[in-house]
Amino acid sequence: MSSDDLKTILERLKKPLRYASRDDFAHLKSLTDLEPFVLTQVRELRRLSGDSRGTAALEDLFSGFDALALDMKRSHILQAIAAIDAFGRAAAMQPENGPERLRTSATETTNLHLDTLVQYCKGVGPKRAALMKKLGIATVEDALSYLPWRYEDRGNLKKIARLTYGAFETVSGEVISTEVVQTRRKWVKVFELVIKDGTGVLVGSWFNQPFMQKAFRTGQKVILSGVVKANSYKGGRPQIDNPDYEVLDDDDPESLPIHTGRTVPIYRTTAGLSARALRSIMKSIVDAAVGSVPEPLPAALMKKYGLMPAAQAVREVHFPEHEKDIAILNRGMSAAHRRLSFEELFVLELGLALRKRGVTFEKKGISFKPPVKLEAALRKGLPFTLTSAQERVLAEIKRDMASEHPMNRLVQGDVGCGKTVVALVASLMAVENGYQACLMAPTEILAEQHHRNIVTLALPLGITVVLLTGSLRKKTKETVLAGIASGASQIMVGTHALLEQDVHFHKLGLAIIDEQHRFGVMQRSTLKSKGYEPDVLVMTATPIPRTLALTVYGDLDVSVIDEMPPGRSPIITRLYFENKRREAYQLLEGELSKGRQVYVVYPLVEETEKSDLKAATEMAGHLQKDVFTAWKVGLLHGRMKGAEKEAVMAAFKAGAVHILVSTTVIEVGVDVPNASVMVIEHPERFGLAQLHQLRGRVGRGTHQSLCVLMGPRMFVEETRDRLNAFVRTNDGFAIAEEDLRLRGPGEFFGTRQSGLPDLRAANILRDADLLEKARTEAFALTMADPELAASPVLRDAVGRKWAGKLGLVTVS
Repeated sequence: MSSDDLKTILERLKKPLRYASRDDFAHLKSLTDLEPFVLTQVRELRRLSGDSRGTAALEDLFSGFDALALDMKRSHILQAIAAIDAFGRAAAMQPENGPERLRTSATETTNLHLDTLVQYCKGVGPKRAALMKKLGIATVEDALSYLPWRYEDRGNLKKIARLTYGAFETVSGEVISTEVVQTRRKWVKVFELVIKDGTGVLVGSWFNQPFMQKAFRTGQKVILSGVVKANSYKGGRPQIDNPDYEVLDDDDPESLPIHTGRTVPIYRTTAGLSARALRSIMKSIVDAAVGSVPEPLPAALMKKYGLMPAAQAVREVHFPEHEKDIAILNRGMSAAHRRLSFEELFVLELGLALRKRGVTFEKKGISFKPPVKLEAALRKGLPFTLTSAQERVLAEIKRDMASEHPMNRLVQGDVGCGKTVVALVASLMAVENGYQACLMAPTEILAEQHHRNIVTLALPLGITVVLLTGSLRKKTKETVLAGIASGASQIMVGTHALLEQDVHFHKLGLAIIDEQHRFGVMQRSTLKSKGYEPDVLVMTATPIPRTLALTVYGDLDVSVIDEMPPGRSPIITRLYFENKRREAYQLLEGELSKGRQVYVVYPLVEETEKSDLKAATEMAGHLQKDVFTAWKVGLLHGRMKGAEKEAVMAAFKAGAVHILVSTTVIEVGVDVPNASVMVIEHPERFGLAQLHQLRGRVGRGTHQSLCVLMGPRMFVEETRDRLNAFVRTNDGFAIAEEDLRLRGPGEFFGTRQSGLPDLRAANILRDADLLEKARTEAFALTMADPELAASPVLRDAVGRKWAGKLGLVTVS
C-alpha cells in the first residue's frame, strides 16, 4: 500500500464533503450523484488499505444517501468527515506496518462510543481522567455534554504593524528565533520566541518555562494570541506574555487550529488540568466520537422547528465554524446551542410525561365521594366565606379525588391566601369516605400551627386530629402511633417524623405536603408508599415561576390561588440604612403605642468572629435594655427546645410579648393577626423569595402593616437594585421570577433535590420558549405513542437521561 495513494483517496473523498458542509450546507443541493462517487472511492480505499471494518461505516453512511432528507444528509456528511479524518490519522501512525495494524487503529479511533471511559481516550490516561472526573466527566458522553462556558474570538488575525497595545490580539507569523534568556536572578529564565509577518517583528515570552523551546523551530508558521505590550528592552517591540499558541501543520495546510486563529472554546477546568490541555482532549474526543452521536429527535420535529442534526450541533457547539458572532455563542443562543437545548428539554419533558402518565393513567387510585355533611358543617362554622379562587381550586381538587386515578396536584398561592382551609376540605373528603389524611410540614413550628388551626376548625365536627413531631416524648409518641395504626386518628399533622418506619397508617387516603420546596421527591415518594396510592396534594406559599412549574413539578397538575381574602391592605415596605436606624425605631414605637406587635428577624443565631452580623440573642438584650424598655422583648431561635419555642410563641400570640426577636424559624406559617410590623436585619443576606415569606408574616389582621428592611451603610449596586425591586411590589410571582433570574434555578429551588436529570445545555430561563415547545411536543408524543415504540433511539435517550432518578419513570 502506498501512503501517498491512500492520502490521495482520502483527500478525494473529503473535498466534496467539505464543500457541501461550508456556509451551513449552502452548496449541498447543488451536488448531484454524491452517493455513487463516495461508494466508488470507499471501495478503492478498502482495496488499498485492506481494511473492511474501517470502511464499513462510510459505506453505511452513503448507501441510499441520495434519497435521504436534507437534514439526514447533513448528519451523514458530518459523520463521514469525522470518520475519514480518523482513518487518515490511523494510517499516518502506521505507514510501514501494513494493513493489519491499520485495521486496528482506524477501528479503535472511529468507533469511540458514548460509554467509553475518557481514561482510554487519546491524551487522557488515569491521572487526567481523575481530574476530569472532578468536572463530572467520566465517559465520552459526559465529555460531549460538557459544553464551553464561554468563547473567545481569536480568528481575527492582525498584522504585527497594526497591533493595538493593551488589546487582546491574534497574529500569525514565521518563527525567526527561539532563545532561553537568563535574567539577573539566576533561578529565573525566560523563553523568548520571535516571529515576523512582513510588516514587523513580535516577541512571545514565557516566564520560567525553558522547556517551551522544544515546541518551536525556526521557519515554522505559528499563531499567537494574547494581550500586547511594548518590550522596553528590545527597542519597544510588541510582546505577548504567555500567549496561547498554535503551530500550523506544514503537512496538512487545511487542518484547522485549536487554540488560536479561530473561535476558541473556553472550558471550566480544575487544578492540575490546564485549559489548553482540556481543549486538546475535547477536540480529540469530539472528532473521534461525533460519528457515534445518535439522532434521537424525530425527523418531523426537526423539520418543524428547523433544528440541525445532533452530530453537527455537538461539533459546532464545541468548536464553532459557522456561527461567528461571539455574543450569540456566549449567550448560548447559537443554532447549535438551541438544538441541544431543545433535545435536552424534550427528553426531560418526555420523562415527566411518562411519569405523569404512569401515575395518572396506569395506577388505580381511590374514587372519593364529595364530603357533603362535613364540608357543609365546616362552612357553617367559618367566620368568613371562601374566595372565588379558593372555590375554583377546591373544585379542581374534588374532581381529581373523585377520579379513579391518583391525584397529583400542586396548589400554589401567596402567603395568607387561604391554602389551609382548602387542604382541610380535601381532608374532610377523605375522612367522610372512611380514609385518613395526613399533612406534612417542614418545621415543628409550622406543623404545630397547622395542628392548632385544624383542631380549632375540625373539633366541632367530631374529627380526631393528632400531631406527630420528632420532639414528642416516648410515651406520647407511642399513644399517637397507636391511634394512627388503629384508625382512631383521622387527620395526622406532622414533620418528617411521618416518614419514619414505625409509622403505620390504618387507611391513608390523602397525603398533603406543605412547603414542597423544602422536600425532595424522595420524601414525597416515601409518604405515598405508606398507603395504597393515596391522593397527593402539594401546597407551597413560594410562588413558582412557570418555567420551574413545568420542570420541577412537571408531573403535577397545578392550581393557583391568585386572590387574597377581602379586607387585606397591601403591606408597605421601606428600606432604611444604618444611619436611619433611630428613625426606624421611632416608627416601631408608634406602632407599639397603637397596641400592635413587632417581629425583628436576624439571619444568624449567634455572633461569630468571622461575621459582622448581629445575633438575635445579642440584639434581643440590647433592644430590651436600651431601646424598648417599656415593652416586653421575647427571643425565638432554632436551637431552642420545642417546649421553649411553644411558650414564647404562646406569649407572643397572647400579647404578653410585644417584640419577638427571631431567626428565620418564623419564615413559614406563623400566624399572629395583631403583629403589624416586620423588621428584617441585613436583608441583603436573604433571597427575595425568603424576604417575601418573612413579609407575609404580617398583614394578617385588619391593621395597615409595615415591612422595614434595615440595611448596612454600604450596598453594592446589584443588591440595592434587588431590594428596591422587592420594595416596589407585593406580587409574589413577580418576586419569584426576579429571584429565579438572579440566583438561578439550582439555588432557587434546590433542583438537585428534585429528582430530575441535570441540564447541561439548556437553561430554563434563557430557553423558556423552547421549554414550552418541548413540553407540548413531549406530552403529545406520549399520548400518541406511550411506549415510544416508533422512536427507539429517543426511547434509549430518555432511559439514559432518567437512569437512577428514583425509579419514577421507566422506559421499556
